[in-house]
Amino acid sequence: MGSQEAETQETLQTPGGILENGRPEVPREESSRFTRDQLFAMVATACLNFSSMICYSILGPFFPREAKKKGASDTVVGLIFGCFALFNFLTSLILGNYLVQIGAKFMFVAGMFVSGCVTILFGLLDKAPDGPVFIGLCFLVRAMDAIGFAAAVTASFSILAKVFPNNIATVMGSLEIFTGLGLVLGPPIGGFLYQSFGYEVPFIVLGCLVLILVPLNMYLLPKYDAVATKESFWMLITLPKVVFLCFTIFSLSACLGFLDPTMSLFVSEKFKLPAGYVRLVFLGLALSYSLSSPLLGFLSDKMPHLRKWLLVFGGLLTALSFFLLGPAPILHIESTLWMFVLMLVLTGFSLGMSGIPLFPEMLHCAYENGFEEGLSVLGLVSGLFSAMWSLGAFVGPTLGGYLNERLGFEWAAAIQGGWAFLSGLAIGIFYIIEALRRRRRSNLQIPLGTNEERAHLLASET
Repeated sequence: MGSQEAETQETLQTPGGILENGRPEVPREESSRFTRDQLFAMVATACLNFSSMICYSILGPFFPREAKKKGASDTVVGLIFGCFALFNFLTSLILGNYLVQIGAKFMFVAGMFVSGCVTILFGLLDKAPDGPVFIGLCFLVRAMDAIGFAAAVTASFSILAKVFPNNIATVMGSLEIFTGLGLVLGPPIGGFLYQSFGYEVPFIVLGCLVLILVPLNMYLLPKYDAVATKESFWMLITLPKVVFLCFTIFSLSACLGFLDPTMSLFVSEKFKLPAGYVRLVFLGLALSYSLSSPLLGFLSDKMPHLRKWLLVFGGLLTALSFFLLGPAPILHIESTLWMFVLMLVLTGFSLGMSGIPLFPEMLHCAYENGFEEGLSVLGLVSGLFSAMWSLGAFVGPTLGGYLNERLGFEWAAAIQGGWAFLSGLAIGIFYIIEALRRRRRSNLQIPLGTNEERAHLLASET
């Protein structure tokens, strides 16, 4: 009797204790508190989201102008921006596959260190000779920045999923606030430092900020030991549901990336806004996404059955907002500034609807199909997620810039919204087919059980 009480007490005190129903037993008074690892993981990821986005967004206000002075054409400047997403795509697949061998903590810290160093190097590029040397160094530094960013983000997704197995969407949604803050504060801070101190200072200051956070994260993050498993990217990508989810990730990123090279030009020309006010228009998108993400993440975790509806209606709402962003000439509606800002707010909310549930839904699909739980599969899912997002970030601005030049912003935005419409429609059809298959399977099983019971009763009566 004493040994049974001791075993019961040990089970209650150990987070890994298992009840008869197969669920882990956690002390009631500690269930609402963050553990040390959870708190440190959140702080580290918040630092990464804020610092990486603020470094990423400072390029927009002044780098294209400086690059043209050094002999880069508009096309080359676009390629310099685009190569970041391309290298991010390739690197995410490789690093996600070898996360266990490299180590999640080392990959996270090393990625931040590389990002900080290359941000400083970007500030020294104005010292390079004009022409091919400057352009080549820009591509090299931008590619290195993409590799560091891919390493840190892939590791951060895996770490968060590791320490928050039941609340990953809530945590990721909450941490998107820091992503939005970085995107919002980057341009004004970078512009102020550029106007006050010149080209080098914004990059050096923000790069040093990232480097200061490196030793902090080395202290905060524990080491996550894991064993490599037999699963691979090929096994993951061949799952039909994962294919549709990847297309959704790609479509959302492409829509968001489309706005980078086109929106500021359209706003300044259409509504005759001064350059300083153009950046304020971006707040509608960034703030609506950042503020709605925690709520959408909470709903995704507490009510997993809502994820399918969030993905479907999020894609359709994104398509509607892009169709009305111009708006499309077929509607014969006059473009106004208030309607443009309203559609940006709707775009930010709809992107959160579709984007926040994607990672937990993909992870759940992997577990449903027999993938072994652990850091290895988290690395695969994180790498695939980052890769598809980066692919959309490359195709979106490239295709969007071409459409904008050929057809104008109104038609280009409407066509770009077609990606989101197709993804919402496709994932909706998939969920309907999946539900019909499950219902058919259950209907086939019920009559069989009934006939067996009848046969058993008849045999017993005779």
